[in-house]
Amino acid sequence: MTRRAPLPGAAELFRTTAARPARIEEVPPGPARTGSGRRKHDAKITVYLSDDELLALEQARLALRAEHGIAVDRGRVVREAVAVVLADLDRRGADSVLVQRLGEESAG
Repeated sequence: MTRRAPLPGAAELFRTTAARPARIEEVPPGPARTGSGRRKHDAKITVYLSDDELLALEQARLALRAEHGIAVDRGRVVREAVAVVLADLDRRGADSVLVQRLGEESAG
């Protein structure tokens, strides 16, 4: 009996999905909002993702490595994404992608 959690196979990682997450318009993080990069972090949160969201995150990580030569872990991708979204919120306020998407979600 093995104590390891089962991992997805290549077919599951590289399968196409019917629903793709909407693309966020590229907003470079400003000086006050940058991802923290690779270092020891003092705080931790738990985020629950759907299977499709986790798969999309892993595919993005693999694309960064394969197509752009950037080897990062999923946490680094998430920290950079958070920095970009928060910089957009700081810069654009009510017109930010975050306000627009969350406003649509709560209205619908």
